[in-house]
Amino acid sequence: MCGITATLPCPIRCYSNGFGEKRLGFAGTVAKDAQRSQFLKISRPFLQEEFPKLSMRAAFKGRGIQMALADERLLQRRAVVKPADILAYDLVQGADVTWSYILGRSVPEPPTAVLLHGILGSRKNWGTFARRLAKEYPKWQFLLVDLRCHGDSASIKKQGPHTVAAAALDVLKLLGQLRLTPRVVVGHSFGGKVALSMVEQAAKPLARPVRVWVLDATPGKVRAGGDGEDHPAELIAFLSKLPDEVYSKRDIVDALVQEGFSKDVAQWVVTNLRQSGPPGLPSSRFSWAFDLKGISEMYKSYEETNMWKLVEDVPRGVHVNFLKAERSLHRWALEDLQRIHAAEEQAVEEGGGVEMHVLEDAGHWVHADNPDGLFKILSFSFQGF
Repeated sequence: MCGITATLPCPIRCYSNGFGEKRLGFAGTVAKDAQRSQFLKISRPFLQEEFPKLSMRAAFKGRGIQMALADERLLQRRAVVKPADILAYDLVQGADVTWSYILGRSVPEPPTAVLLHGILGSRKNWGTFARRLAKEYPKWQFLLVDLRCHGDSASIKKQGPHTVAAAALDVLKLLGQLRLTPRVVVGHSFGGKVALSMVEQAAKPLARPVRVWVLDATPGKVRAGGDGEDHPAELIAFLSKLPDEVYSKRDIVDALVQEGFSKDVAQWVVTNLRQSGPPGLPSSRFSWAFDLKGISEMYKSYEETNMWKLVEDVPRGVHVNFLKAERSLHRWALEDLQRIHAAEEQAVEEGGGVEMHVLEDAGHWVHADNPDGLFKILSFSFQGF
């Protein structure tokens, strides 16, 4: 199977030919200043014949602009910016990063981290946190993706079955196309199992160490939250009963609260609504950005996927970090904690690594409940570069 280039080797060999050799890079926009990290939003690859005036020699003059194009009109034509062919994503880069997809290997690749959202989430969940990381660690870049059936990736048709393994392979393919070699992969909840599956599918041995962070998810059995926590299966079932188009976000929030979901969860869910009618008109309609049928399959796979074998026999060069939210009492059983602690001892003997962390004063939504604490725990993964 394929893996992550260098850190998780081999995807460029497996996937680069499949995406066409005429593609040069990505159309996108960049905002950067010396005091802040830059935020680079990238779209799908474009073909050279579509933009014949693009000059690779004229592009990228100076450090201030990351994706200057020879034809300046392209920067103003936002219509050319489209979702990636594989997954929709954003790339958040620190101020010292000079790498871009178009430049390829002519510029050294910076250390890269991949951030993966949970079920019913999107890459936007990580936006604020990623920009904070990029500001603190200016040599790093952070790849945020919408997993299949989620966010802007929902419009990219994917063949089923929609599983944890398929979602992981999508990310590996994207990394292969970008020719990126992530040193860190962070996954929240469902995204945590996706991160583990990426390691499982990667070619071995790894070329260099990679740190994997699994945030408030166990490798095996999925346990629903307790009172006041989210219940994804019930939430997906309820959303499936709603019409494809709605006229009011507030009505959806009220309906979810009346059904017993917390107001925070309800307000988070409606961030997945996109305006589908003419803006500003009383009759404006909203439609869901996600593919709920596909997400239902993915959540079922999440419940059925067991990654204990990987955790208890960690490949050499992989360090798996589990983070338990202090208030997330129902997701973790004593058996889970005991097996992880046993895996810690075994991994040390075999050249891998497993470690358990606890994030105080946080429920399942770790990057929202205690972002400062999470930042502090994750920070050591980005130091030394």
